[in-house]
Amino acid sequence: MSENTFSIDVNAIRERARQKMNSGPVTESYGKAPEAVIGVLNDVVATEIVCWMRYSQHAIAAVGIDRAQVVAEFQQHAKQERNHAMRAAERISQLGGDPDFDPKTLAERSHTTYETFSDGDLRGMLQENLVAERIVIESYQEIIRWLGDDDVTTRRIMEDILAEEEEHADDLLDLLGGK
Repeated sequence: MSENTFSIDVNAIRERARQKMNSGPVTESYGKAPEAVIGVLNDVVATEIVCWMRYSQHAIAAVGIDRAQVVAEFQQHAKQERNHAMRAAERISQLGGDPDFDPKTLAERSHTTYETFSDGDLRGMLQENLVAERIVIESYQEIIRWLGDDDVTTRRIMEDILAEEEEHADDLLDLLGGK
């Protein structure tokens, strides 16, 4: 058979599927230890929850002449960050793990920090959120490289999340007048 011809042993695949039904989506061709991916994704959950909380707090605390525009952006980003956390949590469950929403450890596991501005400083909030987005972008790029072809589904989820995080950074830079 030439290397340009695609061929698989469907009967063997069917037999393995029947023997290991309780493994859900984790098949023999899954290239990572599921526990390792679950651990990384639980850090993503923590990061996204911290980002959701920070954006939500900033949307409420913001003051100043540009408040309406900035608050609208913070609210939109907060909603997307929450959705990112839920996507990662759902993937953890698919892989046979338990999403870790423990409030005691969220900040410790998060790649970003939770910074507040009691004075409602819009510029400070925008800058802090931009720094957080840049941290997330670099962290998620590393996760995507680590996953490679070993877990294509998780990689694609992370790539989708990364694309939105890059949009967030671009939005924040625009609001800061950085372009």
